Amino acid sequence: MSEILKKIHWLGHAGFLVEGSKVVYFDPFNIKEGPVADLILVTHTHYDHFSPDDIKKISNSSTTLVISSDADPDFLGKVIKLTPIDEVEVKGLVVKAVPAYNIDKQFHPKANNWLGFLLTIDGETIYHTGDTDFIPEMEGIEADVSLIPVGGTYTMDAVEAASAVKAMKVKVALPMHWGEIVGDEADALKFKELVGNAAEVTILSRT
Repeated sequence: MSEILKKIHWLGHAGFLVEGSKVVYFDPFNIKEGPVADLILVTHTHYDHFSPDDIKKISNSSTTLVISSDADPDFLGKVIKLTPIDEVEVKGLVVKAVPAYNIDKQFHPKANNWLGFLLTIDGETIYHTGDTDFIPEMEGIEADVSLIPVGGTYTMDAVEAASAVKAMKVKVALPMHWGEIVGDEADALKFKELVGNAAEVTILSRT
């Protein structure tokens, strides 16, 4: 098992907490109280990804928020707005923004410049795809862990997500975007079956 996987907690939907040398959250939504974040990464401005109330639970003036360029957050700490292919170093961590969009749906237009993130922490890379379909930009992406939606409707479904994993170079894949709003455990299980030996699939329980 990847060492970084031991530090990743699924908060439900597309939310994750990474407790490594720094405390990092992705898309916190409907969460309980948690450790104060060094860094919060928000993929886009839909309410179930950019939740100011949840961000307040886990941040203070020393927290850095990295978010898509269309956001206008009321935030105590530092705010960094990114567009796809931007890269920044924050508190010793490398964050690269990558595209996230729908191909045959209207929910996440490419023109919005919404994000996925490649986060390098403690020598390993986590790829949070954001809300996206299986897009050409995923071909050849390298990561130790991929956090990938499987619920369908607004994002790729289990079949598309499995194809995406096979197109990438990832060691471990964690299905998300199921169990709340869209998708259920059957989608996660189907994803695991379809990925097969292409990557280790771990279905996390919500923290």
